[in-house]
Formats: sequence, C-alpha cells, structure tokens
Amino acid sequence: MFTVNVNGYKIEPGVDLTGANLTGANLTGANLTGANLTGANLTGANLTRAILAEANFTAVNLTGANLHPVNLTGADLTGADLTGADLTGANLTGARLHPAPLTGADLNWVNLTGADLTGADLTRVALTEADLYQALADESTVWPENFDPEGAGVIYK
Repeated sequence: MFTVNVNGYKIEPGVDLTGANLTGANLTGANLTGANLTGANLTGANLTRAILAEANFTAVNLTGANLHPVNLTGADLTGADLTGADLTGANLTGARLHPAPLTGADLNWVNLTGADLTGADLTRVALTEADLYQALADESTVWPENFDPEGAGVIYK
C-alpha cells in the first residue's frame, strides 16, 4: 500500500483525518477510500483523480477545491461546503449531498445517479450533461434558473 504524508497527515485508505487542515494541499491521485474527513478544511485543495469512494466528508470545507474527475461513489458529503468547487466529470453515484452548499460549483458531466440532493443549494451550478437519473430531491432543493429536474430524471421525496 502506497502512503504519503501531506501537511503532517498520513494519506491512505481508511485514514481518520477528522478536523485536519489540508488547505491548499496537493492530493492529486490520493487514495482516500473510506477515509473519515469529518470537519476537515480542504479549501483550495487539489484532489484531481483522487479516489474518495465511501469517504465521509461531513461538514468538510471544499470551497474552491479541484475535484475533477474524482470518484466519490457513495461518499457522505452531508453539510460539506462545495461552493465554487470544480467537480467536472466526477462520479457522485449514490453520494449524499444534503444539505450541501454547491453555489457556483461546476457539475458539468458529473454522474449524480441516485445521489441525495435533498436540501442542496444548486444556485448558479453548471449542470451541462450531468446525469441526475433517480437523484433524490425535495421541496427545499434549490435548482439553477431554467433547470428542469423532473425532465432530468430527478425523484422527489
């Protein structure tokens, strides 16, 4: 198993990075499968091609982070701040994004199949060619102007 140290933190699958300060860290290609990042600060971090499947991102600050293309299949992003994050081409199949601020995020070509978007704020989010088939939403989900969630296959709870 390949392990690296970034800002004094060991980066490997399943690692506990609760509350870690990884502001601006270069985590390109890092394997953080199943990692616990609860409350971590990843503002401006580069997570290009990182493997983040089943990771816990509860209340993580990902403002301005580069997350494309990453694998966040089944990841828990509950309350994570993704304002302005670049998620182009990311796989968010089954991810929990409620209630995550996504204002201004780039979700072009993102796979959101079965993702939980209840209560998510998608104001000014780019959704070109995003796959929202069977994504979950509710009346508190805020969509970009002129976006048709039902036409995109979104299911309302």
